[in-house]
Amino acid sequence: MDESAELNGVTGETERMRVVIAEDSVLLREGIVRLLEEQHCTVVAAVGDGDSLLKAVELHRPEVCVVDVRMPPTFTDEGLRAALVIREQYAEVGVLVLSQYVEERYASELIGGNPGGVGYLLKDRVADVDQFIDGLRRVAGGGAALDPEVISQLLVRSRQSDPLAVLSPREQDVLRSMAEGKSNAGIAQALVVGEGAVEKHISNIFMKLQLAPTDGEHRRVLAVLKYLET
Repeated sequence: MDESAELNGVTGETERMRVVIAEDSVLLREGIVRLLEEQHCTVVAAVGDGDSLLKAVELHRPEVCVVDVRMPPTFTDEGLRAALVIREQYAEVGVLVLSQYVEERYASELIGGNPGGVGYLLKDRVADVDQFIDGLRRVAGGGAALDPEVISQLLVRSRQSDPLAVLSPREQDVLRSMAEGKSNAGIAQALVVGEGAVEKHISNIFMKLQLAPTDGEHRRVLAVLKYLET
């Protein structure tokens, strides 16, 4: 066994990470194959479309797949749809999606409520071999590898679309208790704070959610409705 294999934690053929690659560009596909083999991975299949990807996963059950978002025949979201099927039917298989650009809808759909065993990287990151291999290994191990650009854009969209994002964690706790029907005294008891603190938090909630004093007692109801709508 050579020293480089030992440094990468590879002690035998059975411990080599098994990978399926789905990329329609022959040049890029062969480049990724060579890169992974140089990094002591075993590429069990390299295909160019979503249907072939699903067949390869069913046949080989790899630890992880590297999947291009856009593949034949329409070059829109074939890779993503295949990745979602893998996430649903083969939960033990990690999925690392590569995309030319940050496509927020695809990233959100892929991550869904379970960010484990999934990655979304821009294709430019493949050039940074250490970063790419590190992300691939994390996904194969049940972790996540999300491109910094993806995280940045998702956070921006989240702040824009979630009206409760302006609230502090404590204010969200108070609003949650309001939605549960608790009085100010009940909220104070549940959160182990004084009623004065609860009243201050509620005042801040009304202000941040832009509920004017002219709304009167209805402000409490309106605040709860905003919570229930998210």
